[in-house]
Amino acid sequence: MQTTSAQERCHLYFLTTKISCSIRKSLSDASPTSPSATTKSLRHERLSRLSSSGSTDASNDTSTNHAESYFLRRENRLSARKKAEEETANNDYKKMYEKALATNQRLKSRLETSKQELTMIQDQLQRAQKGKPGDCTSNMLETEKKVKAELKMENQRLKDENGALIRVISKLSK
Repeated sequence: MQTTSAQERCHLYFLTTKISCSIRKSLSDASPTSPSATTKSLRHERLSRLSSSGSTDASNDTSTNHAESYFLRRENRLSARKKAEEETANNDYKKMYEKALATNQRLKSRLETSKQELTMIQDQLQRAQKGKPGDCTSNMLETEKKVKAELKMENQRLKDENGALIRVISKLSK
């Protein structure tokens, strides 16, 4: 009987060492959003209860081993599922961000194009508004140029006449 309990103790030590190593590994591999402290403490309590059960019955020992392996597999499944969900959520957020960024870029380019079209249309409108009075203004400028040229010619003719009259008066006064 002494050997059986020594074997059981050795087996339990092996299992608890294996379990604690796997827990340490899963905790070190876990992301920052790993299970909360209460979940970790519950897991530790279950494992300590399983390892401290120290029964002498071999059938009870195998049921404990089955229970330990069941809980380990269950914890592994749950942590794997949580990791997969977190990765999916992260990928979804990343995809949503990239989609929003692409939409934003597309809308910015459309806005820039619209601004350029607005500027061109405003320039055309200003030219069109200036063009109507501009036609009148250009006609008025042309007539003013003609009148100015006529006035210059008349002014020159009058200067010439004035110079001739001054010469005549100066000859008469001698």
